[in-house]
Amino acid sequence: MFFTIPTVLTLTRIVAIPLIVGVFYAPLDQHTRNLIATVMFMVFAATDWFDGYLARRLNQTSAFGAFLDPVADKFLVCASLLVLVHLQRADVFVALIIIGREIAISALREWMAQIGASKSVAVHMIGKAKTMAQMVAIPFLLYDGVAFGVIDTGVWGQWLIWMAAVLTVWSMVYYLQKALPEIRARL
Repeated sequence: MFFTIPTVLTLTRIVAIPLIVGVFYAPLDQHTRNLIATVMFMVFAATDWFDGYLARRLNQTSAFGAFLDPVADKFLVCASLLVLVHLQRADVFVALIIIGREIAISALREWMAQIGASKSVAVHMIGKAKTMAQMVAIPFLLYDGVAFGVIDTGVWGQWLIWMAAVLTVWSMVYYLQKALPEIRARL
């Protein structure tokens, strides 16, 4: 089955990208745009957990879903980072680290799959922690205000996005170390 409920939820993360970007061009005040984009990002990011849960619960796992899920995550994160760089809420260096890692590890996984060694670069907890840090940092930066009268989301978002960048590098090193024996064997 191609269009299962989990796959449709995954596809919503891709559809969300122009919607989130478009909010910043809407004729609304800045606070309203920030709030709408933040809520949208959080709702769509939550589908990452929910689609996996439903796929397992409804026994609707598929190779296409397994491929599409991380792609949708990467698109949503990278597009949001580019918006944040454009709005001068995220450092371009952070965006380069995160986007560069995503490209490098995606290429590594593709190559490892071609040589039949994809298990050595299977998703690990450090990769999941990296994704979680990004998914928490981005809404803070999208909101860019004072939440609940006390939380400066811009400051917290900066700390969190840099923490996400550190976890991003750490996860890249981890996956490269796991792949190194296979790389050496083919040189």
